[in-house]
Amino acid sequence: MDILVNGERRQVAGGTTVAGLLRLYQLAAPRVAVEVNERLVRRGAFEQTLLSDNDRVEIVTLVGGG
Repeated sequence: MDILVNGERRQVAGGTTVAGLLRLYQLAAPRVAVEVNERLVRRGAFEQTLLSDNDRVEIVTLVGGG
């Protein structure tokens, strides 16, 4: 299926979850915020949140600093 990730088209397998997408990008869940179709997904729901064809996903990486 096709989804949009941070403005770029990406093909992923049907049944992919937010957690699965983060694994594809090699991102650690505690260090990111994820929106699907302009709705924030709680970290505790990453494994259960299934992506659908044409979903718009925004992944923001959290970086510490001063």
